[in-house]
Amino acid sequence: MISPPTHDVIKAADEFKDKTGSINELWQTDFTYFKVIGWGWYYLSTVMDDYSRYIISWELCKNMKSDDVERCINDALQKTHLRKHERPKLLSDNGSCYVSTELAKYLDRAEIYHVRGSVRHPQTQGKIERYHRSMKNVIKLDNYYSPEELEKSLAEFIEYFNNNRYHESLDNLTPSDVFFGRDYQILNQRKEIKYRTIRQRRINYLNRKLKISQENNKEIA
Repeated sequence: MISPPTHDVIKAADEFKDKTGSINELWQTDFTYFKVIGWGWYYLSTVMDDYSRYIISWELCKNMKSDDVERCINDALQKTHLRKHERPKLLSDNGSCYVSTELAKYLDRAEIYHVRGSVRHPQTQGKIERYHRSMKNVIKLDNYYSPEELEKSLAEFIEYFNNNRYHESLDNLTPSDVFFGRDYQILNQRKEIKYRTIRQRRINYLNRKLKISQENNKEIA
């Protein structure tokens, strides 16, 4: 007689049993924090596509509340132009903003199914956690004296991460290559280049071998 919850809780594991196979199938979202000198703590809300690791949306917030999460998700929905029947699942941790009634109502209206990881098991959201670590290794090399300075550095890093940083797990493609469907074309081009390179090396090898053979024949003669 008890109605089922509006979210699933994933049991602790090293990785997903059923991995995503396409973009906008699952989005990961999380907060991380930075200190702005003279201003206090600011919190970065991010929405990442699980399959491509592409950062769809982000916002530097003064708080970590459900409305901050909603704005970031709304921005991601506007950028992807997904209709309701195309909406992804949303994966988050169990922070207070993610377990709030307000967010549950919003996600229900948006027809987004909410999945939450096991408590004290950040590995469930390993991709966005790894992104945060890579980002902080760069961003925290400097001090920031205004939110605008921090936002500028964040925007530069996210631009680099999305469009210029190659990922081994993505066949050495960038997140934007995969998210915008350029991956198959690029991989096919690489295969063609590899084929032509190997073919040319074989030709060069046979030519050198033939030249050596001709020189040896001249010496014998």
